[in-house]
Amino acid sequence: MKTFSEWVVELAREIPKGRVTTYGRIAKAAGGGGMAAQSITSILGKAYRNGITDIPWHRIVYADGRIWITARHKKERMRLYKKEGIEVDKRGRIKDFQDRLHEFT
Repeated sequence: MKTFSEWVVELAREIPKGRVTTYGRIAKAAGGGGMAAQSITSILGKAYRNGITDIPWHRIVYADGRIWITARHKKERMRLYKKEGIEVDKRGRIKDFQDRLHEFT
């Protein structure tokens, strides 16, 4: 049986190209409660440090469609969004967020 963390990593890696999902949706699909979304970044960071380097970080956004971006990662993330046909508005939100949203079934 998979742990919550194992589910988080698996689900994050399954987000299709050109789509995005939220921290909360990953947490819920992995079996976590309301506060579990706050642990997603830590779980994925640990997985990355342990050698799972194909995590599509740019496809995970906040519940309102805002992207998480730092100066260090901005250029690369914007390149990935463009490559996948995902547009980001001037406020740092995914355009057509609801249409791009990946729901786990």
